[in-house]
Amino acid sequence: MTHLVTHWIGGKSVEGASGIHGPVTDPATGAVTTRVAFASAEEVDAAVAAAKEAYATWGRSSLARRTEILFRFRALLDAHRDDLAALITAEHGKVHSDALGEVARGLEIVDLACGITVQLKGELSTEVASRVDVAAIRQPLGVVAGITPFNFPAMVPMWMFPLAIACGNTFVLKPSEKDPSAANRLAELLAEAGLPDGVFNVVHGDRTAVDRLLEHPDVKAVSFVGSTPIARHIHATASAHGKRVQALGGAKNHMLVLPDADLDAAADAAVSAAYGSAGERCMAISAVVAVGGVGDELVRRIRERAEKITIGPGDDPASEMGPLITKAHRDKVASYVANAAAEGCEVVLDGTGYTVEGYEDGHWIGISLLDKVPVTAKAYQDEIFGPVLCVLRAATYEEGLALINASPFGNGTAIFTRDGGAARRFQLEVEAGMVGVNVPIPVPVGYHSFGGWKDSLFGDHHVYGNDGTHFYTRGKVVTTRWPDPADTPSGVDLGFPRNH
Repeated sequence: MTHLVTHWIGGKSVEGASGIHGPVTDPATGAVTTRVAFASAEEVDAAVAAAKEAYATWGRSSLARRTEILFRFRALLDAHRDDLAALITAEHGKVHSDALGEVARGLEIVDLACGITVQLKGELSTEVASRVDVAAIRQPLGVVAGITPFNFPAMVPMWMFPLAIACGNTFVLKPSEKDPSAANRLAELLAEAGLPDGVFNVVHGDRTAVDRLLEHPDVKAVSFVGSTPIARHIHATASAHGKRVQALGGAKNHMLVLPDADLDAAADAAVSAAYGSAGERCMAISAVVAVGGVGDELVRRIRERAEKITIGPGDDPASEMGPLITKAHRDKVASYVANAAAEGCEVVLDGTGYTVEGYEDGHWIGISLLDKVPVTAKAYQDEIFGPVLCVLRAATYEEGLALINASPFGNGTAIFTRDGGAARRFQLEVEAGMVGVNVPIPVPVGYHSFGGWKDSLFGDHHVYGNDGTHFYTRGKVVTTRWPDPADTPSGVDLGFPRNH
């Protein structure tokens, strides 16, 4: 008997009336362990209606009450982080330590939301004119929605809803149908923390649910993380319906390795950043650009480390890398490696055909390393989202920089060098939203914002940090004049108003 994941609407579990369900597999075994209810447009409407009703009081609740609930949620999340990580491992496949890291990263944004009072304190200018004061305040939008991907089923939602509800909004989450249970567990913890019914809702499903959220007149803003084609669709559709949108798309993150770099550190970083979470990270390093004559030695050191990685079930403490999310995705990733040689790549490591004893039906793929990759190869052009690392060669820093900047993606990038001048040039000249200097995955801390450039972001706002607070609020300026009783009437003046 498989477990059923239901919707969470108005503070309670709702099985749903559509009668449509999707399978959820254990990636390590390939077995269907769970069914998830798929929402109809009417069920999405019910979730939005619950959120709208809750907003009538939550949007006017005090900051003290909001943050008190968030502090309780943070304590519960901390106490149950191991259980939440186990849910992630069971449905996503990532190793338990990686799942724990995802929860810890989400906790950082909850911390930020607990301190939202500082972000919302506003501004006041007194005596801008005679007895006139001007105040700038920020107010919530209303009902907002989040559409999140499979690769971080707890962390990415926590990039969104803690700040949104701390600002006074109510939230409807549509998580990935591939690993839905973490979202419901977060809803349960929020309810246990005392969050009023309807402030946080979860609807599961496919494009039917997504499109209804994008079109619904009561949804004021949409946050999205996923692939570039879907991000473009989300941005265009939601914007056409008058909504504020932040849509984070795909990536092809490059790591530039200069001749003076510490090659052991660079190799360690490349392996960790390329193969962690089986490459299913939007901030994974998927392309290393070796400058000058360091390519052969760097590839040798990367291969030496990659061959030692232990691949196995995510709940096995010995495993360093788990399976991919689905069989279809595993087959797609493998196709890039299978076609690599014909496209001019040198296949150093071929991870296709990899299996784990006792788990032969799991979604397994091994480590793949491609060298001397031409920019015309599909393995370089596409976001593979798997454990495939491409190594390209460049004669000079300038050539390497031009190669990176020619990519349509601009999510994250890194440079490895001992030269401070070169590093400074790179951080100013490279066209990417997040830059690491001897840091392979430059994900900002929670009080800075996360987001890319070019085809990696559609919309004006990054997520969390100050951008997150601004996205989930709108500004209002209030000009006030309280006349003194001794004032004489000034009379009618049709001229342009002046401050004096």
